[in-house]
Amino acid sequence: MKAAVLHEVGQPFVVEDVELDGPRDGEVRIRVQASGLCHSDYHLAVGDNPVVVPAVLGHEAAGEVVAVGEGVDGLALGDLVSTSFSSFCGHCAQCQTGHNHRCDTKPEGVNRPRVSWKGNPVYALAGIGGFAEEIVVHKNSVVKLPEGIPAECAALMGCAVLTGVGAALNGAKVRPGSSVAVIGCGGVGLNVVQGARIAGAAQIIAVDTVPEKLEAARQFGAPETVSAGPDAIGAVRELSGGGVDYGFEVIGLPATLLEAYHMVRKGGTVALVGMPRNDAMMDLPIAKLMFNEIRMIGSFMGSSPFQIFLPQLARLYRDGKLLLDELVSDRIGLGDINQGYARLVAGETRRNVIVF
Repeated sequence: MKAAVLHEVGQPFVVEDVELDGPRDGEVRIRVQASGLCHSDYHLAVGDNPVVVPAVLGHEAAGEVVAVGEGVDGLALGDLVSTSFSSFCGHCAQCQTGHNHRCDTKPEGVNRPRVSWKGNPVYALAGIGGFAEEIVVHKNSVVKLPEGIPAECAALMGCAVLTGVGAALNGAKVRPGSSVAVIGCGGVGLNVVQGARIAGAAQIIAVDTVPEKLEAARQFGAPETVSAGPDAIGAVRELSGGGVDYGFEVIGLPATLLEAYHMVRKGGTVALVGMPRNDAMMDLPIAKLMFNEIRMIGSFMGSSPFQIFLPQLARLYRDGKLLLDELVSDRIGLGDINQGYARLVAGETRRNVIVF
């Protein structure tokens, strides 16, 4: 089968013929129909965060179940499934308290090589490796979706939609009637916007450097927009009458996280949603943090147990409350992955999706 392999950090992906083993006990084999290009994979590919090579990256995958191993219940041949980065064991304290996206003990086999190239093992990101025609994943890395969900939409639900909408609904817990600012309106940021809209926020302000992204944010539920830059904090505070209730940073930079901090009012919440570099640090005026009772949180994978939340998102989509088709900028082939990432980095896309 074909897969896009990262042989060396900082170098382009190469489409190779690879071998796939399995499924073994507790695993599922999936014929991939669509796989989204996420910025998180790019951070790994260029060396912002560490990765083992050679590797097949990609974690926003959706497709059809073609085989199941022993001990897999609730999944059958032909089912449409979406993968998730947050595989879980189901037994640790985090899983047992309803936070399996923070699982302390990943299931055995998640990082066991299932892909090989010329007889050598190839690392599959998060035990998924979605930039491939087929994948073998642990049963706790996938969820069955209702019929009628397009594969491209199902793929994006596993990360961009889960992360963004979940950050608003389950992470920060945006209240009806509140005010929200979203810094960074790419694929995840647009989902924070629509998560805040679904939560009933009365005011949503989008902040970005790219006019096309601000226009997209209006479509997703942010009627007020601000151009990012030195005047952005003042503009948001003026529009919101002194500061917003919730400030979301969806880029992963210390500077923009600090901007979100200064945009919120007393008693406000700052949520870090964008993926930072592992070595990123920030200087923070902690007196203001205390006296103004500002809450700062991180939100990983939408602060959501994906196996419960993704079917809920599917229902919102079918009810016309969640925009998914509008997220897809381009449908590309596996061989176009490098060009797709070039467009993503240039800020020209919402989400490119590889369609098999």
